[in-house]
Amino acid sequence: MSDAVYRDPTAPVDARVRDLLSRMTLREKVGQLNQRMYGWDAYRRTPDGGFELTEALYAETDRFEGLGALYGLQRADAWSGVDHGNGPGAQDGAALADLVQRHVVDRSRLGIPALFVEEVPHGLMALDGTVLPVNLAIGATWDPELYERAAAHAAAELRARGGHVALVSALDIARDPRWGRTEECFGEDPHLAGRLTRALVRGMQGACPDGLFAADKAPVVLKHFAGQGATVGGRNSAESELGWRELHEIHLPAARAGVRAGAAAVMAAYNEVDGMPCSGNRALLTGLLREEWGFDGLVMADGLAVDRLARITGDKVSAGALALNSGVDLSLWDEGFTHLQEAVERGLVSEGTLDAAVARVLRLKFRLGLFERPHPTASRPAGGAELSKEVARAAVTLLRNDGVLPVGADVSRIAVLGPQAATTAHQSGDYTAPQRPGTGSSVLDALRGLAPGLDIRHAPGCSLTGDDLSGIPAAIAQAAASDLAVLVLGGSSARTPGTEFDANGAARTAVSEMTCGEGVDLAGLRLGGAQYALLDAVVATGTPTAVVLVQGRPHMLPDTAPALLTAWYPGPWGGEAIAEVLLGLTEPAGRLPVSVPRSAAQLPVYYNHKDTEYGGYVDESAEPRYSFGHGLAYTSFAYGEPRLTGLTVEVDITNTGRRYGRSVVQVYLRRLITRTWPRTLELCAFEGVGLAPGERRTVTLPLDGVSGTVEIRVAASAREALTAKGHSLTAPDDTPL
Repeated sequence: MSDAVYRDPTAPVDARVRDLLSRMTLREKVGQLNQRMYGWDAYRRTPDGGFELTEALYAETDRFEGLGALYGLQRADAWSGVDHGNGPGAQDGAALADLVQRHVVDRSRLGIPALFVEEVPHGLMALDGTVLPVNLAIGATWDPELYERAAAHAAAELRARGGHVALVSALDIARDPRWGRTEECFGEDPHLAGRLTRALVRGMQGACPDGLFAADKAPVVLKHFAGQGATVGGRNSAESELGWRELHEIHLPAARAGVRAGAAAVMAAYNEVDGMPCSGNRALLTGLLREEWGFDGLVMADGLAVDRLARITGDKVSAGALALNSGVDLSLWDEGFTHLQEAVERGLVSEGTLDAAVARVLRLKFRLGLFERPHPTASRPAGGAELSKEVARAAVTLLRNDGVLPVGADVSRIAVLGPQAATTAHQSGDYTAPQRPGTGSSVLDALRGLAPGLDIRHAPGCSLTGDDLSGIPAAIAQAAASDLAVLVLGGSSARTPGTEFDANGAARTAVSEMTCGEGVDLAGLRLGGAQYALLDAVVATGTPTAVVLVQGRPHMLPDTAPALLTAWYPGPWGGEAIAEVLLGLTEPAGRLPVSVPRSAAQLPVYYNHKDTEYGGYVDESAEPRYSFGHGLAYTSFAYGEPRLTGLTVEVDITNTGRRYGRSVVQVYLRRLITRTWPRTLELCAFEGVGLAPGERRTVTLPLDGVSGTVEIRVAASAREALTAKGHSLTAPDDTPL
């Protein structure tokens, strides 16, 4: 078949797809839509340190005369059981991918390569992959350009290891911080999430000239589509009570931004919309995504979501048919899609519908150049650790400071206390591969390395979880003998081999010190009990105290310490980023991507609620402790009067302090005349600006997507915008709803 069109790299992609599809049997077509295997079951280490393929892989490729896609060949974690002793690292990951791909192509009658699909939630989830700060930290940077660079690096690492497709959380909006996957969200705001999703797609996929991906770029599967952040009670995979308008206003803008940026694929979420699970929701996947938005990419189901549809259809054969008819192209671990040939023969699915899904899978393989270059060709990029640290620096957020920070010249002794102070194990989020010993830096080690002239003492005080107070007296003694106490508290998403997992990898029961992550939802938002006792005891010594929270969701903390920093799982090198901010070597630049509630009883507390005249509570304030967009600097800024010119706003900003600093200019709107009840505020533009002392700069921001009669307000946080002077504007009303 050397003269086959699909073998001709100069032929148009669509022509190659049509030609290949016309040569395929029904069995081969069905095989292209299946992603049944866990990648770590496809290989095992040999005594000489190499790899060999397993009978399980042979059986899977024989079943459909090839392999459509393979998930997690490089994945390493407690669920997969892969670690540095038995899994592929930076030195041999590409060789393993090559070994598997050669087998797949050899077993395929038509020589069709497989897609290797990997988790890239905050960097490539593989041994020796660069771990980035979690998405909530990305949101705290308010810096799409920085994230685009980080995403490009992650894509290059993926391709260098022989991977092809990146699964990246981007579309979930954090509306309830009790949800354990809050760390995977960019924040609570659709505009912020949309800007960062667009940066993600641009960074990972690149420009794609002629529709083809460069050797160091990777197609992105944006997950989860749609509304997964709105589950009832903050419980993972629970039901959602979403109206169509709420879905459009809050949960779809990020997906729309990603589609407009050219995202290659989306993943259908577990939750339902209007009573129908997303993986079986034709109105969502076909009516909206494909027909209204014009999306022509791939739709992947979330893990085992197709089989869950059997609760609706009665069996897994018809469940697979429902998902395919609704718009799902590629399964993930499901049995339902393995029966699609039977579904066609029974008339549950037309072969034309099947062909359309197969064509989308094949098109992605051609765009990746896999028929010409099925084996890894990219080289591993350098500078991952420094890039991760740069993101961590930009995300550290100063929430309160009564003159304690940065560390002054009068401080000679510092007590570094708390369960997060001397460890890197809990600085990274869920979906993190095992790290080699010595990777990264804790807050304690970083302070000692950056300030060798200071007398730095340490006591952990307590654990992250539990009520053991036996270590607190030693911490009190160190604090009392010091000029400053740095108390590092927080949570953890670190899984251990003892964690029990569901079939889709979610934690079934939290173990050890795990307080966050997929499957680890909280009814309340308190830290472990001993951490509060430690905080009270240290503050009671009278030593000035700066609290650092290393966390994956907003936790509750009283305003007892004079200084408070938050770092949303900043990654292995986050300890150094935190230490630099404490010492004043780096300015605090982060801003809150979520509102921080006073207690779980207040929820929800997101800033962009409907503008109703509801009252507060009798027993507690209804306002958040810290508002969306809030963040302090070691200097001060003054904003001038905003000026509107058409759909553009200009504002002068001046650094009125004595240090360089970064402010984030935030533009909010209030809808004055609407067809439905308006929201109190809506973020519609932002830009970070760094200024030297006394420097003034004019910031010009386009008001993209603004329509109708609105009031524009410019401020440094959502709370400040509530009282800022508004400026009216009437724009063309093209709002679809």
